[in-house]
Amino acid sequence: MNRITTLFNGVKRQSQARLLSIYFTAGFPELNETMRILRALQDGGVDMVEIGMPYSDPIADGETIQQSNNKALENGMTVKILFEQLADMRKTITIPILLMGYINPVLQFGVENFCKKCAELGIDGLIIPDLPLDVYLDQYKAIFDAYGILNIFLVTPQTSEKRIRQIDEVSEGFIYTVSSASVTGSKSGISHEMESYFERLNAMQLRNQRLIGFGIKDYKTFQKASDHAAGAIIGSAFIRFLNESKDLEEEIEFFVKSFKNSPETIEA
Repeated sequence: MNRITTLFNGVKRQSQARLLSIYFTAGFPELNETMRILRALQDGGVDMVEIGMPYSDPIADGETIQQSNNKALENGMTVKILFEQLADMRKTITIPILLMGYINPVLQFGVENFCKKCAELGIDGLIIPDLPLDVYLDQYKAIFDAYGILNIFLVTPQTSEKRIRQIDEVSEGFIYTVSSASVTGSKSGISHEMESYFERLNAMQLRNQRLIGFGIKDYKTFQKASDHAAGAIIGSAFIRFLNESKDLEEEIEFFVKSFKNSPETIEA
């Protein structure tokens, strides 16, 4: 069974699961630190990791992740190099791993070749914000299914109930719930308007669990988002942390704990 599916099947048997998924851009801050960061996140207790494939025009991302994309590309990161870095990943990494990025690099690699390579490496799913649902169903779903790769869709406050139910019907694993209409890196936290939106989604009684992303920046916002879903996703806050970190292994463990544990319980 796919590791993402296994993780979320477990959520159904838990109350207040509060799963933590963390995103980082491959090749940032340095080209060859992908596995070092991945191991440190697992050791720190993160439940799932999204590895960003850097792209020159990441339209859904805010300034922080855009800058990390630019730096990673300057460092020489490519899809081919990322796959090489992940060649022995499953010798040490047991948590679910997704790749997140835009459709263009996947098309250039070849969709079937890309999915085949992901399966060989033990990658569990893809998040491709600019891959339309209809195109996925018509052209690519059979390929994804053949290689056991889950395609994770995003829903936003502007997504219609009809489309949300379509996404829920064809999805496996979880649905990425974008907290607001803004790009990644929002500093506004979780507003009452967002909470109303989360409550509307909960009232729909969807088949799939949800993780909330965009604007999750600290313990308070993570906990508040997790009140309305199975957990939350941290991206820009972790990229900013990586940009300032001096000791990755030790500091990443503290970073993860700072979201999952109340500040009073964390030892400095």
